[in-house]
Amino acid sequence: MKITSVQAIYPDYKHVPPSWRTHFWQIVVRIEADNGFVGYGYGGGGQASVQVVNLHFRELLLGKSLETIQDIEQLWDNLYFESLPYGRKGIAVMALSGVDLALWDLLAKSENVPVYQLIGPRSKGDVKCYATGPDVDWYSEQGFKAHKFPHRWHGESDYEIAVQRANTARETMGPDSLIMIDTYMSWNYEVTVEMARILNDYDIYWFEDVLTPDELEGQSRLREHVKPTLISGGEHEFTQYGFEQIASNNALDLWQPDITWCGGITAGLRILGIALDYNIPVVPHRGGEVWGLHLIVSSHCDSLAEVLPGVKGQAKDILWIGEPQVIDGHISPTEEPGFGVTPNPKLMRV
Repeated sequence: MKITSVQAIYPDYKHVPPSWRTHFWQIVVRIEADNGFVGYGYGGGGQASVQVVNLHFRELLLGKSLETIQDIEQLWDNLYFESLPYGRKGIAVMALSGVDLALWDLLAKSENVPVYQLIGPRSKGDVKCYATGPDVDWYSEQGFKAHKFPHRWHGESDYEIAVQRANTARETMGPDSLIMIDTYMSWNYEVTVEMARILNDYDIYWFEDVLTPDELEGQSRLREHVKPTLISGGEHEFTQYGFEQIASNNALDLWQPDITWCGGITAGLRILGIALDYNIPVVPHRGGEVWGLHLIVSSHCDSLAEVLPGVKGQAKDILWIGEPQVIDGHISPTEEPGFGVTPNPKLMRV
């Protein structure tokens, strides 16, 4: 089949976070082939990313053949190369992620199989989920047995607040549950070491994004000082090239690439290859969404998926129709062709 149409759209979101830093700015990519099949992908980067797809990547994709995974890999390599002058990371790769996922969706639909079947034999059943957010009581009511709470640094009082939140999470979720903390790049070396000391009794599984992605040496030094808690990160890193730098600097105990940002499934598989060489566990960021979930069930990713339920009673946009639901703290992709989802027409605008 040959690609006949490429379009990126920024959805008409109705409910967005008040903070620019916590808005994911996700885009939808639609790719159609001459056989009538349509693939959908999900990327980051907002309106800027839409322009990258529609004004640059589109002309490089139209008329290209798509028959095999190798074709997707070649298209990925070409788009990455052609965007090198302004890309390599950030918005260009977020745009590439959306294109890559749409190509995987398109190829899988043309073969009438789920994406995970293209990736490899499914090796996992239901995947355990952890709920990210502040409403731990509600998450427990829904059956979650793992929880990650946000805790950005604002000042000295945050030490005591961290203990209170960790204690609440542990008591609510139970002694055998996984508890993690997302700092969103707001701690520093000294804060992280002290947090590890005062939270030692709460058995925190990982501290996430304690430093910025550029502080590889600091993250590497921290690993020894916070054990047994892991230093995790990677959602703001891009492609196999970025994760090779993380690996060579021994910077993280656990990797969390975001499949809709890091370069899609194609980059995700290459990142997993590096992780396997270095014996690093991988838990994709937002892995409960279909884009990461299909990779989790068909690869050596850990059987753990992040979902963001929000806050009880708070309205949310439903962008994708057909997404699998969390049942008793676990999730599984459907057997529908492709990723099994379509965008909500009420949120699409051209």
